[in-house]
Amino acid sequence: MKRNCRRFEKVLGVLLVSASIAFGAIRIKDIAHVQGIRGQQIIGYGLVVGLNGTGDTQRSTFTLQSVASMLKRFGVNVPQNDLRLRNVAAVMVTATVPGFTKEGSEVDVIVSSLGDATSLQGGTLLITPLSAIDGVVYVMAQGPLSVGGMSVRANGNEVRRNHTAAGRIPGGGVVEKTTATSISKDSTISVVLMEPDFTTATRVADAVNTKLGQRAARAQDGASISILVPEAIRTEGRLVEFIASIEGLEVMPDVVAKVVINERTGTIVVGGSVSIMSVAISHGGLNIEIESIPMVSQPAPFSQGQTVTTQLTAVYAGQDTSTVQAFDRTATVQDVAKTLNALKVTPRDIIAIFQALKRAGALNAELVII
Repeated sequence: MKRNCRRFEKVLGVLLVSASIAFGAIRIKDIAHVQGIRGQQIIGYGLVVGLNGTGDTQRSTFTLQSVASMLKRFGVNVPQNDLRLRNVAAVMVTATVPGFTKEGSEVDVIVSSLGDATSLQGGTLLITPLSAIDGVVYVMAQGPLSVGGMSVRANGNEVRRNHTAAGRIPGGGVVEKTTATSISKDSTISVVLMEPDFTTATRVADAVNTKLGQRAARAQDGASISILVPEAIRTEGRLVEFIASIEGLEVMPDVVAKVVINERTGTIVVGGSVSIMSVAISHGGLNIEIESIPMVSQPAPFSQGQTVTTQLTAVYAGQDTSTVQAFDRTATVQDVAKTLNALKVTPRDIIAIFQALKRAGALNAELVII
């Protein structure tokens, strides 16, 4: 346990320091996109076959209905009540078709179990049409699944790694119809930030104006920047080249100081702008260890007694020595890392410390708990 804690402390220190020194100029295409260029989300219902007895049970009646309907299309009439299937699973298939994707292109599809199948490992998705909200089929999906995990059962015991009720088919979807996406032919284009921020929007507009040598860009609000396309660009039909030159410009985005905590997994991510005001931190914990020892009472021979098994439980408790770490000035991210390492705390303790710092008003950052 101590070894794991030390490893976590080192990793946390590296993440905190990296967050403060690796932050720099970023291309506009990495933080924004051109308005009107979007992907198309699609969905479909299908069947996965070839499972090793890990498919849907008789309780999933929709799977039996689907198999019976499929066999009927192939000229095989089988009553639904006569079907006994454990190698087939009903699934929902989803995908996102990027903008400007042409017919014949391949996209990745995600397959998720809909019934009570225990694993999709080794299965193959039968051809499945994927349609958008308008009902139009854009992609046909089929192929073997890549689950990325394993699940083995034997004699009531099970060994499972990762999630096996969902899988992925890389390039398993073939685009049958191009999605409706077009670039605006007007005199202006709009660049939309993925993370709205007034300062970042202003910096993007300034970078574009510096590139063009004129005030062609203006921040409309905290999320969108309007850019006037030069007349020569529109006349010569070089709008794509113009957008590419805008996307390649580098800006320094302004990021809000945040500490993101996932209490379920014990993950803490500290942004590079996080700082701590003058504060003293004390840490101490109570360690409780419960040990259970099986005890067997064996009766004497021919005594007609019975063998009795019981558990002997021992409880141990101890108090860690508390230490105090004090800041006499505004602390940087590196100071936060050094302090947490000095306290020898676990991820759960770090979460509690950040929550207490925020409550005390000493944490100059937004605390986000997911």
